[in-house]
Amino acid sequence: MKRPSCGGIIGIVGAESSGKTTLAAALHARLTEQGRQVALVDETLRAFCAREGRTPQAHEQPAIAAEQTRRIDAAARTHEIVVADTTALMTAVYSELVFGDTSLYAAAEGAHRRCDLTLLTALDLPWEPDGLQRDGAHVRAPVDALLRAALARMGLGFCVVAGQGGARLDAAWRAAQRLLQPREAARAGDGEGPALRWHCERCGDPDCERRLLRLASLERSA
Repeated sequence: MKRPSCGGIIGIVGAESSGKTTLAAALHARLTEQGRQVALVDETLRAFCAREGRTPQAHEQPAIAAEQTRRIDAAARTHEIVVADTTALMTAVYSELVFGDTSLYAAAEGAHRRCDLTLLTALDLPWEPDGLQRDGAHVRAPVDALLRAALARMGLGFCVVAGQGGARLDAAWRAAQRLLQPREAARAGDGEGPALRWHCERCGDPDCERRLLRLASLERSA
């Protein structure tokens, strides 16, 4: 896939009500302020629900996943950086969870491999209703588990992004530096597969994600 200059695709995935859309918009704005040529690709499912007034049926899931991928690919051809509010991987995960259908994973995983950075939003935000799109707080942990399993199956690195308000954006911004500063990234690793599977953006310690989430909990209660 040809891009106009050095940059990449930032795919934001995560369970419902974990701040994906807010984070995508904020990250897009900050990158734009830096003078980058950035595209923000919204979630196709959100547009579907708004248009149809309902959630999709099983047979409609493949088209939603394909359209999400098409829009990301189209944006990547004309922009330095793409910030994607979900990828087809989310549709595949919900197809398995809701319909017991795992057939979308092959195409979704192939498309997600084109992401240069994957941000996985943590479950440290309170669940909030959002029209037709959300099923309830009880589905967040299963979705998170399925996402992590898919990323592990693909051998792709990802960064868990946690924190409240500006702290969440700051964490995502620090993660994005691996994409925006390729020389520093090269010194940290070869940029391929498991070498980029860091879990705590604040320190890089793979055992630190739980401490990060505990800190976020303390910040909320303070």
